[in-house]
Amino acid sequence: MGDKFGQLKVTVVKGRRLVIRDFKSSDPYVILKLGNQTAKTKVIHSCLDPVWNEEFDFSFSEPAEVLKLQVFDKDRFKADDKMGNAHLSLQPLVASARLRKILGIASEGTTLRKVIPESDNCLAADSSINWVNGEVVQDVWLRLCEVESGDIELKIKLINLPSAAPSK
Repeated sequence: MGDKFGQLKVTVVKGRRLVIRDFKSSDPYVILKLGNQTAKTKVIHSCLDPVWNEEFDFSFSEPAEVLKLQVFDKDRFKADDKMGNAHLSLQPLVASARLRKILGIASEGTTLRKVIPESDNCLAADSSINWVNGEVVQDVWLRLCEVESGDIELKIKLINLPSAAPSK
């Protein structure tokens, strides 16, 4: 692993249009992975548009890693069903944090960068990286892969940034 860069807070906000894996609905939960760190949301029973609003902390290192998530349907008597997966490159978030430091941007609500859907992420729509309350924040909708439909909304905050930029 590389140099420690800061703390990453990921809020799993909600899902929409998730696929049916039981008879009429699903019991979804999300597993997040960043490097060797893992976090899991609670199960929301009988819901295809769940609201979690659960926040998870990850330590964050350089070089920037990829945040991965998997959605599952909780089953009682058999293995949980896959409901899709997604990934998001954290490099734009890290680059925006560095840019903010270099330029000394401190104006509340400043947009640092706009990220568009590409092959290195699963963005469902354009996403802005902003400077909010002393934190670099990105709100994203991720489109689930390997499944008929489904999106997951995340709020990602990069906080506790070191005072000096990592050396190259």
